[in-house]
Amino acid sequence: MSTTDPDALLGPADIRELAAALGVRPTKQRGQNFVIDANTVRRIVRTAEVRPDDVVVEVGPGLGSLTLALLEAADRVIAVEIDDVLAGALPATIAARMPAKKDRFALVHSDAMHVQELPGPPPTALVANLPYNVAVPVLLHMLDRFPTIERTLVMVQAEVADRLAARPGNKVYGVPSVKANWYAEVKRAGAIGRNVFWPAPNVDSGLVSLVRRPEPVKTTASKKDVFAVVDAAFAQRRKTLRAALAGWAGSPAAAEAALVAAGVSPQARGESLTVEEFARIAEAKSA
Repeated sequence: MSTTDPDALLGPADIRELAAALGVRPTKQRGQNFVIDANTVRRIVRTAEVRPDDVVVEVGPGLGSLTLALLEAADRVIAVEIDDVLAGALPATIAARMPAKKDRFALVHSDAMHVQELPGPPPTALVANLPYNVAVPVLLHMLDRFPTIERTLVMVQAEVADRLAARPGNKVYGVPSVKANWYAEVKRAGAIGRNVFWPAPNVDSGLVSLVRRPEPVKTTASKKDVFAVVDAAFAQRRKTLRAALAGWAGSPAAAEAALVAAGVSPQARGESLTVEEFARIAEAKSA
């Protein structure tokens, strides 16, 4: 149960008032769509299973809608914001609306893709409304850079959510699906309507849950080598793996040899393979 003031969260009028005071107009360039519904941000926090001892990192906090809901539930929140105006205003919003929690909030004014360290205790969870245009690279960077992140819940464009959570054999299964699976068990965790955003996007949104694997994929190949196979396989996804991996392996014959050694049919296509099978292919080539 929340122990903070129910009015501490931002509603539609609060968001518009804050934006007007800051001269903020959401930009398509940065994929900015601010959540204006308190019930939605609380639902996100519940779905993320944020615990009282969690250190949550949030990417792209914007005006602070989700940040405030996270502060209600977590031990502390670290927000990463690239926008100068939004980064400058957020600490004051937290202090004004949730003064008892202001010392449990930290702001990192940076591009999330360039963040190499975070202040305070290591993060245990990542919860974010990710801009549509950078959602996958930001997600993969954060999971890679901060191995202490055990649980992740991101809100992304529905199409991106489908790709991340897709299983082998699904027509939208691809590079994001495999790479996310390297780090975590991935699944869809709900849908979000357009009317909870300002401005309302012209696409639907979805929630994706990622629970870090207790053990990494068992392989002697490096993540870099495995991801190189994945990239090559999907760069020409209509081709058989023997053909698609020819450039990566050095020739079609070398690709076939690596595939056979890995126990994968040279006639298979990338969309049918698990992350473990991609790892075996990378391992076979380096053996």
